Amino acid sequence: MSARANVRRRIRVCPDVTKQKEFLWLSSKSRLVVTVEQEENNVVSGQAQSSAPLRKVTCPCCGAKLFVRGDLPPLSTTPCSRCEHPVMIPLRLRQFELRVPIASGGMGTVYRAWDTVLERDVAIKLIKPEIAADIGARETLLREARVLAKLNHTNIIHIYTFDEHEGHHYLVMELADRGTLDDRIAQGPLDELFVLDIGIKLASALDAALKHGFLHRDIKPANILFNADDEPKLIDFGLASRADEKQEESEDAVWGTPYYIAPEKIARQEETFLSDMYSLAATLYHALTGRVPFDAPTVEEVVMAHLNTPVAPPNVINPNISQPTSDAIVRAMAKNPEERFQSYDEFIMALTAARSQLLVNRYIRPASGGEKKGGLIGWFRKSG
Repeated sequence: MSARANVRRRIRVCPDVTKQKEFLWLSSKSRLVVTVEQEENNVVSGQAQSSAPLRKVTCPCCGAKLFVRGDLPPLSTTPCSRCEHPVMIPLRLRQFELRVPIASGGMGTVYRAWDTVLERDVAIKLIKPEIAADIGARETLLREARVLAKLNHTNIIHIYTFDEHEGHHYLVMELADRGTLDDRIAQGPLDELFVLDIGIKLASALDAALKHGFLHRDIKPANILFNADDEPKLIDFGLASRADEKQEESEDAVWGTPYYIAPEKIARQEETFLSDMYSLAATLYHALTGRVPFDAPTVEEVVMAHLNTPVAPPNVINPNISQPTSDAIVRAMAKNPEERFQSYDEFIMALTAARSQLLVNRYIRPASGGEKKGGLIGWFRKSG
């Protein structure tokens, strides 16, 4: 290869796009001499004029890597240059970097964050300043965090820490950002097997809480999240209380969600784990049928229906629901707590039996009475 060709190859990788350069070829010596001119603003001012630093962020929508102005305030947004989706400027709280908002509520906003020390995704609830300034509200949050920290169960959200940094109060917890059960019900009735799995897992979670002496007191679809593995996670123990403590509520208020509240709470009778069981069964009912157990134009009418109106069996609303599943839900929603399952173990066994029967009906028994090709019954007969 000629010297001139070598020079051309080298020129293609030499220029610095940030400066004006003039290249002179000296072919007689087969080498390159570069004369660099100063940037125009340097010639005028005599010194380089600094620009705002840049920082790299990732668009949560299209995944593009973007460089944005580093002087933008944390938690503010700027549109993605590729898809126009808002991209949040991260906020650093100790080793945690808040990157993407997930949900927002009365107490604050939950963000997807990155733990730079342990290198894992977490969720951080950033408490609103006005809430954090209220000592009573802050104590309530700390109390909830302490309750959750005592519970170690796969289907209860894990709490890592509750902290304050530079005026920001925040709660760090396990990430479960695949929506709520409420979101999924909004798309229509859910598969019976899926709902039974949720019921078994959450009944086990409530049993674990009970063994530590706690009642949840607000079971509903919005308080059930899903993680990346589609595992249900019970959240929001803000109304949780000791199972052995008498609940003190004002005469004109009952804490709970009207569509899932147990009759004894409405009647201001003793609240026990059977009240949580009722609310869980009402939640499963909603998931199976796509309808709440009782609906009416006013909240008062809904509440009175829990007290006085017999619940329609789920398989009356949705004929595709199996009888064992329907029976288990109806029993767990009995008006009289003494007529419900008397332990979570009993409820779990009923749901598990219904699940087993459903699997047999779906995947083992022939649909039309003949041999099912590839199924277990067909294989057994051929082997016999």
